[in-house]
Amino acid sequence: MNQRFLPVPAPGTTPVRVMTIAGSDSGGGAGIQADMRTFALLGVHGLVAVTAVTVQNSVGVKGFHEVPLDIIAGQIEAVASDIGLQAAKTGMLASSAIIDTVADVWRGQGLSGSVPLVVDPVCASMHGDPLLHPSALDSLKHQLFPLATLVTPNLDEVRLFTGIEVVDAATQHDAARALHGLGPQWALVKGGHLRTSSHSADLLYNGTDFFEFDATRIDTGHDHGAGDTLAAATASALAHGHSVPDAVEFGKRWVTECLRAAYPLGQGHGPVSPLFRLSR
Repeated sequence: MNQRFLPVPAPGTTPVRVMTIAGSDSGGGAGIQADMRTFALLGVHGLVAVTAVTVQNSVGVKGFHEVPLDIIAGQIEAVASDIGLQAAKTGMLASSAIIDTVADVWRGQGLSGSVPLVVDPVCASMHGDPLLHPSALDSLKHQLFPLATLVTPNLDEVRLFTGIEVVDAATQHDAARALHGLGPQWALVKGGHLRTSSHSADLLYNGTDFFEFDATRIDTGHDHGAGDTLAAATASALAHGHSVPDAVEFGKRWVTECLRAAYPLGQGHGPVSPLFRLSR
C-alpha cells in the first residue's frame, strides 16, 4: 500500500466511522485527542468512548479518574446502534473492570468478528507513569486480545505480556509468536524503542507469515502519542477495507511523517503531529 493518504470524502458525503475507546489527555498530546486529530486529517469521522480522564502535561501524568462502567458501555452501545462503525481502536483502559466491560459490550453488540478492532494495550505513559492497574494485565490477555484483529504493544508492553525482552531481530520474532499465541488474529511488535540501528523495523505476524515494515528512524525527543497515532491510522485504513498488512504499512508511513512534523510543547515531550497534512 504505497499511498500516503486515505481518500477524503466529498463535502456532504458521510465518511467512514472509526471509534476510539480510550482515555482523555489534558495535555492534548496522546489518548483520544491524538486519535481524533489523526481521524480528522485522514478524512475519517471519529467516534468516542471515554474510559478515563487523565491529569497530565508534557512532563508526566499526575493522576486519572475512571469513567463509570455503565457510561463506558453506554457510549459504545449508543454509537453502534445508531451511527455504526467500520473499525475501532482501544487505548487506555485503566482497570480489569473496564476491560471486561468493553469486551462484554463488544460481543453483546455483535461487533466481534464483523468490525476490525485494533488493541493498543496502554500500560504506562511514555514517562513511565502507570495507566493500567497491574491486575488488569490478565484481563487484557484473556478478555480483549482474543477479540482483537490486531494488537500493537510497544516493547515494554511486549515484555509485560510475554516475558520476552526484545533486543534483536530473533527475540522480536519470538515475541511476535508469543503475542499471537495470546489470541489476536495479528500481532505487531514495534521496533521504535529498539535502538540498534538507524532504522525502525516493525514486525507483523498472523500465526503463519511474518511481514516487516521498515522506516528511517526520526531523531526527535517529541514523540508523545506515537503509539496512539499509529493505531488510529491503522484502524482508519482497516475501516476503508485494506488488509491488515496494508493497513499496518499505511500506519507506519503515517506515524513516521507525524514524527517528522513533531513539535516542542511545554517543558517535556512534545506530540507527534499529523498537522503536516494541512500544508499538502
